[in-house]
Amino acid sequence: MIKYEVIIYWSEADDAFIAEVPELPGCMADGASYQEVINNVEQIIQEWIDTAKELGHPISEPKGRLTFA
Repeated sequence: MIKYEVIIYWSEADDAFIAEVPELPGCMADGASYQEVINNVEQIIQEWIDTAKELGHPISEPKGRLTFA
């Protein structure tokens, strides 16, 4: 179960939905539909975490909803 905040938006330039995971730098996915981008980002989050573990990089704990000023 994904516990990281995911920001999803439509990109005209890419003609696709984009999902970004702010707590995991560089972790993002795209998809032609909202459901597709959700499925893709779940997979990418797991791959991001697996790669970070293999490389010995720190993995931030999910903080939930982020607050912006």
